[in-house]
Amino acid sequence: MLKGKNIILGITGSIAAYKSAELTSQLVKLGANVTAIMTKAATHFISPLTLSTLSKNKVITDLFETPLNSEVEHINLADKADILLIAPATANIIGKIAAGIADDFLTTFALACKSPILIAPAMNERMYLNPILQENIKKLKKQGVYFVEPEVGNLACGEQGIGRLADVHKIVAAIESILKPTSPLKGKKILITAGGTQEPIDPIRYIGNRSSGKMGYALAGVAKEFGAEVTLISAPTQLEPPAGVQTIFVETASQMRDEVLKAFPTVDIVISAAAVADFSPKEIKTQKIKKTTLPLVIELEKTIDILAELGQKKQVPGLKPVPDLKSVPGLKPDKILVGFAAESENLISNAKAKLKEKNLDLIVANDIKTAFGKDTTQVTIITKDGECEELPLLSKTETAREIMKKISKFLDR
Repeated sequence: MLKGKNIILGITGSIAAYKSAELTSQLVKLGANVTAIMTKAATHFISPLTLSTLSKNKVITDLFETPLNSEVEHINLADKADILLIAPATANIIGKIAAGIADDFLTTFALACKSPILIAPAMNERMYLNPILQENIKKLKKQGVYFVEPEVGNLACGEQGIGRLADVHKIVAAIESILKPTSPLKGKKILITAGGTQEPIDPIRYIGNRSSGKMGYALAGVAKEFGAEVTLISAPTQLEPPAGVQTIFVETASQMRDEVLKAFPTVDIVISAAAVADFSPKEIKTQKIKKTTLPLVIELEKTIDILAELGQKKQVPGLKPVPDLKSVPGLKPDKILVGFAAESENLISNAKAKLKEKNLDLIVANDIKTAFGKDTTQVTIITKDGECEELPLLSKTETAREIMKKISKFLDR
């Protein structure tokens, strides 16, 4: 619980500022001591008096107002804070903190704060997905700042998309998680594959797919957040690996298979989120193929199904490990295997067939129209026991959390 915790609540100029009243009320009910800091813009959306009444504390709105004592207030308050929560957080405040700008009480406090910082963005979808804002978020995450991803839904501008302030209960749960960390996957080793492999045709051309790697990278970050030791084997992407995750870069299906098989014996969980090419050219040309080379015929051959191969190696309950794994140091024979089924038709039936054929424990089914290259996705998680849970449209990070929660529960069976 949050009893006795000193929570500094930063409120910025978003229409979602009205939700800070409910948030303050909820935190106070849980026993927290809440002190609100409002930017000038925030006061146009909600009255400081409202927050003062709910929190039973003075609300700070001005960097230069007379302090209650002789101490420098933003330093004194920072020393006492258990966490700084900024909710709602605009693109403006995120950009300022990322740039180290301190031109009001909230940004000055954020720079002086040594306690954890949790940011809950709220804005129009186009602003949230703007590459500059995403780069600022990425920069802050590298510095250890926590984020509660915004939700998908109706926005104040009348549009629908990602950008709604996260539900109050999610924000409170995130605070509790940070202040009283739970590590459901602590001590577990997880192997995750991500990205789309590239199968060379000649020195400059390849066969590939549209996978962005976003889902696999989100899973790796969340697995680390859940306390696991994570190895990420990544095909080419434009993404930066999550902090604290061992990352191995590969290009082809064959290279990915080699690295997966090296790591497989000593991990507890494998999540195959990579879009591994099903086919590769039978012959790779050593010189660039000229446009005049017509007619052009490229003969393809099947690549090895990595996940199906792991399913064959996985120990069946009550049986000994397969012979080629018996002598491996640190062998962990009981594996949880998780696959993805990206389909364009018959989603659930195709996913269930893959689950059985590849000897998986869980499979995540998603329609390719809602997944590839996007920051959001809608999936259905299916277990070998027949459970079938359809998730709503969520950011890929939130989806990754739901998948990890399901895996954590699976471990307890």
